[in-house]
Amino acid sequence: MANTIPEPFEWSEEFQVFYESLDNEHKGLFKGVAACAKNNNADNLKELKKVIEKHFRNEEKEMDKSCYDCVAHKKAHGEFEAVLAGLAVPIPDDKIKYAKQWLVDHIKGTDFKYKGKLTSLKA
Repeated sequence: MANTIPEPFEWSEEFQVFYESLDNEHKGLFKGVAACAKNNNADNLKELKKVIEKHFRNEEKEMDKSCYDCVAHKKAHGEFEAVLAGLAVPIPDDKIKYAKQWLVDHIKGTDFKYKGKLTSLKA
């Protein structure tokens, strides 16, 4: 079931995973998607791809350190990165909506599963 996309599209405590570093990165992901929605240009798309890649690798590294089974989680990251890699500006409206929905659903449906399990991070 799809979660409601917040309007305005920004991070709030409802997306908190209770790891400060990951919550801060999630805030950046929301900002990146929102920037692409507001100013649909190559610089914003490039920056979004950069923050997504950095966050996904950081999150995966922490999951690996904690022996948290993340095969499906990594697969979801890869699939989203593949969609982003195929985008060019102007980004179609349906892809902006897809990115918003994916991020909301991924945090609430997938990232929430590691709450309390990433032993390498302070909660």
